[in-house]
Amino acid sequence: MDSLKRMTEAAAYISTLVKINPKIAIVMGSGLGINFADELIESVEIPYTNIPYFPVVSTQGHQGKLLIGMLNGVPIAVLQGRYHYFEGIALTDVVFPIRALKAFGVKTIILTNSCGAVNKEYLPGDFMLITDHLNLVGTNPLIGRNDDHIGPRFPDASAIYSSDLHVIARQCAKKCNIILREGVYAWWCGPTYETPAEIRMIRMLGADAVGMSTVPEALAASHMGMNVLGISCLTNMATGIKSQKLSHQEVLDVAQKSQNQFNLLIKTIVAKIDK
Repeated sequence: MDSLKRMTEAAAYISTLVKINPKIAIVMGSGLGINFADELIESVEIPYTNIPYFPVVSTQGHQGKLLIGMLNGVPIAVLQGRYHYFEGIALTDVVFPIRALKAFGVKTIILTNSCGAVNKEYLPGDFMLITDHLNLVGTNPLIGRNDDHIGPRFPDASAIYSSDLHVIARQCAKKCNIILREGVYAWWCGPTYETPAEIRMIRMLGADAVGMSTVPEALAASHMGMNVLGISCLTNMATGIKSQKLSHQEVLDVAQKSQNQFNLLIKTIVAKIDK
């Protein structure tokens, strides 16, 4: 079945369950967004397993639910959890929720993640505005037959992350008295963390953070003409910077500690975008 038909069917199913049409959506990274549902009113919770063509989420810290509701008067959609390439899922399926939300009418996507700091000046608990990315995995969700109704065969990648949304994010971080770092995010396949040598390479290539998600979704969203904003929660220093070994539990713990500031920043950004 072609992508456009699958997108349309998934969006049609979602439409049968909700009465609002959000133009803004948020993808929550590992450990983020666990309490974000409490911020919504009049929300509808839809398990991914109920939505046509959505795979099953298998990564700890990703709840696998689509929430649609009102955030301080603004209708939004929230993807609590995402798919990763390391789960053995095809990239076309990894990005399918983004495509379904586009068909549902979403125009702006806020991609968040929990990741490692490569820049030694950054610290666990910091937030980083993604200004650009490095695709180090060597594949792309747009590989395969292209549907010109969804996006162009050869999309431009010079401004995947919206400069207008960057301005809004900076203004909102300042208003909230939150330090917002800026930098390049490198996509690493996983599920293994990087070796010290790989981190040295990634730093030499110009990345400030490294993680196992976000880039495929950003590529798919940009391909469809969506406005993309990326924000990372730096949950640990990348391999080799400090002596301790990395663990997913550390990622979840630091993300949880950053939850209140994260929620405040996202709420402020959503309100500003809506205006």
